[in-house]
Amino acid sequence: MRGDAATARVSCPLRRSALASPEAPAITGPSGTLTFRDLDRRVSAVGESIAGVGIGSGDRVALYLPKDERYIVLLLALIRSHIVACPASTRLPPAGAAPLLRKAACGVLISEDEELLRVAEAVRKVRPEVLLEDVVDHTDTSVPLDVPLSQPATIVFTSGSSGAPKAALHTFGNHYDNALGSNANIALGPGDRWLHSLPLYHVGGLSIMFRCLLAGATMALPEPGASLGRAIAESGATHVSLVATQLRRLLREEDAALETLKAVLLGGGPVPGSLVEEAASRGLPVYTSYGLTEMASQVTTTPPGATPERLRTSGQVLPHREVSISGGGEILVRGETLFAGYVEGGAVDRPLDGEGWFHTGDIGDLGGDGYLHVRGRKDNLFVSGGENVQPEEVEESLRGLEGVEEAIVVPLPDREFGERPVAFVRMTEGSPVQRNLAAMLEEVLPRFKVPAWFHAWPEDARQTGMKVDRAFFRELALRLASEDG
Repeated sequence: MRGDAATARVSCPLRRSALASPEAPAITGPSGTLTFRDLDRRVSAVGESIAGVGIGSGDRVALYLPKDERYIVLLLALIRSHIVACPASTRLPPAGAAPLLRKAACGVLISEDEELLRVAEAVRKVRPEVLLEDVVDHTDTSVPLDVPLSQPATIVFTSGSSGAPKAALHTFGNHYDNALGSNANIALGPGDRWLHSLPLYHVGGLSIMFRCLLAGATMALPEPGASLGRAIAESGATHVSLVATQLRRLLREEDAALETLKAVLLGGGPVPGSLVEEAASRGLPVYTSYGLTEMASQVTTTPPGATPERLRTSGQVLPHREVSISGGGEILVRGETLFAGYVEGGAVDRPLDGEGWFHTGDIGDLGGDGYLHVRGRKDNLFVSGGENVQPEEVEESLRGLEGVEEAIVVPLPDREFGERPVAFVRMTEGSPVQRNLAAMLEEVLPRFKVPAWFHAWPEDARQTGMKVDRAFFRELALRLASEDG
């Protein structure tokens, strides 16, 4: 029974699955297989090790580790011990990760990275082997275990695509209800395998873990460096979560055996409609979605068997969430999956309006049928010659042109127009940036939205989290303009 919001508790998904199907695989990967019973026992044992080194309830612990079964065990052990886990991106160099640990007020760091262990100040340093080796479980794992839904569980850093990364605090209930709503839409159960294709420091990676635990399904860890097609084939994956770049690479793989797939969940930002249609035309069971870190992952998703027209939307609102559109067209969200707030040192700020809505900064609209259409970021909008230009609209039109694989549009200051759009375009292999792209766009867009300049996609293009770093492209546009005089 859940009870009221403050005291509500639910059965621990891991313990429940371990009692229901002890020999079923919980994790498979390069290191072998862990059954649910093995995983449950190991998590309890590591929890004892964590307590043994003086890490206690309410502490915040940063994890800076490569993704493997050890990481999952540590993450679950921290949460079970009522400790807040803070997964840090291993794509960040140590000097970039250290300030984020201070922002999140982490008192402990678990890592094997010598440089980060050296530069991380004012935190205790613990090597993972201290907690993982020679563990002995004295906990009785034969009885059910309850977890408070209000228990602080994780701190996840936002992508920082529109500023410095923010540290978002989630409760156990945020993750639990997000998984519950997702599993109500995308069938997942014992025998299914969700390829863990996203990092654990991304909310999408955490959501895969919670979905599988809740459903009694298997987390399939890919071999490092393996292509997606190979990972799907070797693991026998039935479900996979992909961002646009991953889907594009998967569709370009030759002889990729994708017959086992029951669901391909697309998220992490806009996915070109042409790419979705190509995937659907090849028989892939595609689901498009809209989500954000502050809502613990998915907010809306298309239902099974959605038509091509529906797949051009971000789907319908999932259970335990609410969506509204402000008078200015901004997407507002609230519900059981809404985060506890942004952490800044010891303070937690939950920026909601008077009705409890979180303002996402995304622009969109809800159709009469309840399907969400996301138009772009509010802070990406710029004005050119007195007309509003939403870069994402121009990018979608560019990606629909033959030979265009990826596109980013950014504003460039202009004396006459205020700002003018500039496009960076990645063409399919062997195709140069076409000179007639502007003419082709004028057939589908008003002239003021057509980029004034087109540049080839830079080899050193950066990403922030799962998204393209627009600030990088704005700086590059300015540099190229100054070089051209």
